[in-house]
Amino acid sequence: MDILTVGALVSGLVTAPSLPAPTGPHPVGARALHLVDRSRPDPWVPASGPRQLMVTVWYPALSSKGRPFRYVTTAESANILARVPGADDIPPGVLATTRTHAQSGAPMVRGKLPLVVLSPGFSFPRATLTSLGEDLASRGYLVAAVEHTYESVGTTFPDGRTTTCVVCERAQTRELGAQVSAGRVRDLTFVVDQVKRRFGVDGVAVAGHSMGGNAAVHTMAARPSIRAAVDFDGTLLPDAPPLPGPVLLMGAVRTDTTWPPVRAKPKTWLEVSGADHSSFTDYAVLRGQVGLPSQPLDGARAVEITRTYTAWFLDRHLRGRQVPEPEFPEVRRRA
Repeated sequence: MDILTVGALVSGLVTAPSLPAPTGPHPVGARALHLVDRSRPDPWVPASGPRQLMVTVWYPALSSKGRPFRYVTTAESANILARVPGADDIPPGVLATTRTHAQSGAPMVRGKLPLVVLSPGFSFPRATLTSLGEDLASRGYLVAAVEHTYESVGTTFPDGRTTTCVVCERAQTRELGAQVSAGRVRDLTFVVDQVKRRFGVDGVAVAGHSMGGNAAVHTMAARPSIRAAVDFDGTLLPDAPPLPGPVLLMGAVRTDTTWPPVRAKPKTWLEVSGADHSSFTDYAVLRGQVGLPSQPLDGARAVEITRTYTAWFLDRHLRGRQVPEPEFPEVRRRA
């Protein structure tokens, strides 16, 4: 969709928001999976039955044939913007028109691929990790982004219903945070197993933003066969135990007390000057495009940094490639 609704035009938005193009050599395909974990009831709304999850899978494709993969539904877009201060004048469906670069129905390359499972921040939809997921897929990775139902502001299922963030309405305590973290570990390990059954997989890494980054670290602790974990600006709750593999901790300049004690083999801790908490998601570029304040660091630059360091870390520790560490003046290593 090239032109937004009349309401968007009145607000001064002429073209749809868009994400930066992937940088790898492969075209990107995508598909949505509806997975049901019949071994447990939903932890937040038990009356809804077994735990149900929506997952977006991005993959390197043989061609760019297909139709553009949808970013979010109109209902999801409205739910996102309803929770953003200062977004009252922004058309509620504008994020549904966001241009992505993956093609639904594109044929997938053959052979086993390294798998990266992504977990978004608390209340963030899985779509907010699209620019990272598409880029990794273009570089030859199989990527699965998990929607943690009732922890996201909006999750639309194949039958058309859209669930909301039930957990957001509860008192935000450390005890609840630990409960969310434990539930996400179960979500992520379930998705790892399901994706491995459906696709050829050559090694697994987990990554996430905020609560999703915390969950990625704890998922690797729970399943030592996972080869690497990435945490984008996520406080660890509870504190991480000694970790069996390499961890990348990447965030804004912070005073968080949970990262220094992390013990991993090895631990890489990077601070990004000019970034804020959402700079490691698509909001790095989308906020400015729809008229919302964003981080001091240029949005496209923030996406480039996130993508480049993630690919470097995964190439080294998931693929075993000896690749040089990137150099960006905005990025500083911490001990």
